[in-house]
Amino acid sequence: MTLDHRQLGVDLFNEVWRLMRTREDDDRMLHAAHASRYHWGEASECTPANLSRGEWQVSRVYTVLGLTEPALRHAYRCLDLCEAHGIGDWDLAYAYEAIARAYKLAGKGPEAEAYKTLAAEVPIADPDDREHLGEDLATL
Repeated sequence: MTLDHRQLGVDLFNEVWRLMRTREDDDRMLHAAHASRYHWGEASECTPANLSRGEWQVSRVYTVLGLTEPALRHAYRCLDLCEAHGIGDWDLAYAYEAIARAYKLAGKGPEAEAYKTLAAEVPIADPDDREHLGEDLATL
């Protein structure tokens, strides 16, 4: 049996979003986020942007769960991938957003504000993506 790692990564990513909205099973949400990132890493068509997005989602889940240290770890991993591979646009903006969100959770307001500002300053080509980022930053 051959696993379709890409499809598993996609399906689990979407399941994490559903679980984030419903909060019906936090353990399942956390495990699905890590599993999604794992399967993306195993997919032959994986790109650094896919890995960055996976790290972002894992960070977001830890933030939702109120766990600062792993939220920051995965947020910085997201940023590291963006910087190492020249990834910009909304991926970079959301790397900064993840760090800001984790610092806010940690009670580090100045750091959160600094990364929120960096996120807001990233040029984003698609107006809808820019609007969505603004909505997310407003929750900080």
